[in-house]
Amino acid sequence: MNKIIALLVIGLCINTTLFSQKNNTIWLDDLIIKSFSEGIPSVSAKLNAGNDSMRMKGVTFKRGVGVNSTSVLSFYLDGHATEFSAVVGVDDKGMKDLPHRFYVVGDRKTLFDSGDIKLGDEPKQVKVNLIGIKRLGLLVTVDAKVTMDYTNWANAQFIMEDGFKPQNIPNTDEKYILTPPSLKTPKINSPKLFGARPNNPVLYTIAATGERPMSFSAKNLPKGLFLDTKTGIITGKIAKRGSYKTTLFAKNALGETAKELTIQIGDTIALTPPIGWNGWNSWAREIDREKVIASAEAMVKMGLNHHGWTYINIDDAWQGQRGGQFNAIQPNEKFPKFKEMVDYIHSLGLKVGVYSTPMISSYAGYVGGSSNHEKGEYLDSIKNNKRAYRYVGKYTFEKEDALQMAAWGIDYLKYDWRIEVPSAERMSNALKQSGRDIVYSISNSAPFSNVKDWVRLTNTFRTGPDIRDSWLSLYVSAFTLDNWSPYGGHGHWLDPDMMILGNVTTGTSLHPTRLTPDEQYSHVSLFSLLAAPLLIGCPIEQLDPFTLNLLTNDEVIAINQDPLGKSARLVAEENGVQIWMKPLEDGSYAVGLFNVGDYGKTPESYFRWGDEMPKSFTFDFNKIGLKGNFKLRDVWRQKDLGNFKDIFKTDIRHHGVVLLQMELKN
Repeated sequence: MNKIIALLVIGLCINTTLFSQKNNTIWLDDLIIKSFSEGIPSVSAKLNAGNDSMRMKGVTFKRGVGVNSTSVLSFYLDGHATEFSAVVGVDDKGMKDLPHRFYVVGDRKTLFDSGDIKLGDEPKQVKVNLIGIKRLGLLVTVDAKVTMDYTNWANAQFIMEDGFKPQNIPNTDEKYILTPPSLKTPKINSPKLFGARPNNPVLYTIAATGERPMSFSAKNLPKGLFLDTKTGIITGKIAKRGSYKTTLFAKNALGETAKELTIQIGDTIALTPPIGWNGWNSWAREIDREKVIASAEAMVKMGLNHHGWTYINIDDAWQGQRGGQFNAIQPNEKFPKFKEMVDYIHSLGLKVGVYSTPMISSYAGYVGGSSNHEKGEYLDSIKNNKRAYRYVGKYTFEKEDALQMAAWGIDYLKYDWRIEVPSAERMSNALKQSGRDIVYSISNSAPFSNVKDWVRLTNTFRTGPDIRDSWLSLYVSAFTLDNWSPYGGHGHWLDPDMMILGNVTTGTSLHPTRLTPDEQYSHVSLFSLLAAPLLIGCPIEQLDPFTLNLLTNDEVIAINQDPLGKSARLVAEENGVQIWMKPLEDGSYAVGLFNVGDYGKTPESYFRWGDEMPKSFTFDFNKIGLKGNFKLRDVWRQKDLGNFKDIFKTDIRHHGVVLLQMELKN
């Protein structure tokens, strides 16, 4: 009897403790909700994803979160939540007849599944028990091809233990380094193929690793070009069309090395993908002259230039009013002495890019390449209502702006708008007639239906929307590009957007990328296989040893810069592994084995649970059309693995990659 009374007392104490414990309501729209979103389009607090009122079937909701297209929101609760509730449905400005599905997933279990919901359907109530749940995912799925569609988690809230709030999913996996340090003996890493137009200025820097000081020389350098033997910078002009074979040499106290270079003088530039830096994901609207110069100097100080990194590209927010010799866009007050800045960056052996748009107003609210006013004035009334002027105006100024860029010495133009052919063609013609080789990159979401026009008119074309630092975004931006691959090549490269490595500002203030180390290896590997532009999106001076190591593997970069100019194809997918293969100039193949984990095939596959394990995989050469005995090299480790006939067995980390070079042996 005494034991029963004691147990009752203990139970009463436990229940009293539970009931006395305070719980708080945490509204999703009070969180920094963008930091929890892995989608490409952003999310909105207390509004729909189009920044309008949140309405479903005529009812307005003042609390909640509006999301766009396929949406992934991930939360770390660590067992401190008791309940999640919301009202879910398609916003009244969503797409008609399109089925959507809402899920709440906790610790790999589906806690709520809405079934299909369409525009006009009654919103559904969500109420799930979260006791003990550590990781929670809110998922909306829709046709992957849809990029602008609005759904809502209205009145969404957590009930949390007092003092606790949802946190971001931890990203504490080991930053393991695979690439060995560069040798002290000289090695030339710059591209083997370079193109320029007749009589246009040439700037080509011999990129070489090895102990300094180092001297440079060249054999059979074409007439009109001059080499600085101390810096390896080649400048000048070549008048005559043709293909010129030259040999480059780099020498230090430990030895000398040589590399063949083919210089093609004709109508095609950007014979290898551009490789460099873009400032938007580093500084967004806060970019200024000092930050640009610091980035160029950091590229040299960090030694990235020795591995072929070349471009320093200024994104939106440099533009002032029209004026000057050509009535072209002039720099604003953040960029004094613009030409002096460009010349200084060129003196480092680097190149310079700028941003523009054919619209009246840029996305950041600066003057664009057109106007409804004859002289192109950008009035305060436009600036104060920039969203209303995101269209091509009555008067366009492509010729004026191209001439000004050429006069400054600009080497790269990012041209950004909802892409259509007439505007793309006008700027293409203007750049070709400017008297300078300016790489022409159009952004964003180039329609695939016009892909032959982008090949004809541009040097790089954005294949999708703006990238975010999440696996969902990387997957959509890069792992779905097989249909684009045949259209990448010399002078016209597929562009999945900037690289999401290091510290980035995508969605929120500057923060470490949310990609795991494994995902970052996959990111660099696939961009290199696709022969995509490699544009660092983080502040270069903030690179940590892991990220710097990712960016300085010369064998990976060589795959990207391979002179054959082929983009990889998705040649097989089995057991959650995608196999991408790229033919190389020397007859070998670069092959990426990516453990994508059946991403997108189940609700739980969209989220990171922290218990993911490597996958054992047998790579059957015959299944991708390769027969015989192959010498395999691990490209990230820069290590020969031996000769293999028909199959190769390996473990692949979750969302990770094994990147191979395969050479056929007799």
